[in-house]
Amino acid sequence: MKQIKILLVVLLIAMVGMSTTVFASTGDSIDEKNGLPRVVYGDALSEDQKEEVRNLLGVDDPEQVQEYTVTGEDLANYIGGDGSSNMYSSAKITRKDEGNGLVINVVNPKNITEVTNEMYANALLTAGVENAEVDVASPVKVSGHSALTGIYKAFNVDGESLDKDRMEVANEELQIATDLADEAGLDQEKVSELLTQIKQQISEQNPVSKEEVEQIIQEQLDKLNINISAEDREMLTNLFEKMRSINIDFGNVSNQLEDLASDIRNKIEDITSDPGFWEGVKSFFTNLIEGLKNIFSSE
Repeated sequence: MKQIKILLVVLLIAMVGMSTTVFASTGDSIDEKNGLPRVVYGDALSEDQKEEVRNLLGVDDPEQVQEYTVTGEDLANYIGGDGSSNMYSSAKITRKDEGNGLVINVVNPKNITEVTNEMYANALLTAGVENAEVDVASPVKVSGHSALTGIYKAFNVDGESLDKDRMEVANEELQIATDLADEAGLDQEKVSELLTQIKQQISEQNPVSKEEVEQIIQEQLDKLNINISAEDREMLTNLFEKMRSINIDFGNVSNQLEDLASDIRNKIEDITSDPGFWEGVKSFFTNLIEGLKNIFSSE
């Protein structure tokens, strides 16, 4: 009887294993409607680095994706960059059904030093990318700007194409976003929140002049309590005036903009509500005061 029980247990385990395999295979089925995911590798990657990127992007079987290589020539073509640049940033683009929105995931953010998920999302919505999951990775530290090139290339194959004017404006937007975070000293999430809010207001108000665009920008700066220079305000005005002039209709992606705005607000709330955040602030000022005391006491 004991041997029969053991046999039954073994059979049950085997059946569960077979069931799991069947369900896993079903989950890995090919999406015939949206096609295989497209993976774009930077051409400067060594074979070892390329394999590392495959692992980062979750490419277990290269036969289950369409693979492309992005070059310095592509960089010059799509975003007007230096054609001799070494390309390391890589991306996997998985098309989704209508209504799924745009989801960005920087897989190893420690190596993408200037561009956040939200910055990519804002720029790609401007470029006309919708309903897709985009994963970005690099085996070495890079700013992250050139990843846009690979994503653009993935949307410009097999007869598809993104509007060139929109791609150029989107690239300019990403550059301005990182400049504001770097040179103007704004928090990256705050920059993304500002750009998203301006787009939402442009969608709702439909400005017909540069002056109205300026007013929307100033209102959002005031609302978010952001102070920037007159030059930076002019830079933002020129950017959104370009968007208006090429008739980018953000009304078509209003739901995705709202989702993006909500994600940014939640991220900011998570940071500021974290006790460790305020403990860090307290520790900073405590150390600063102690340091000043030591300086003056040593004189």
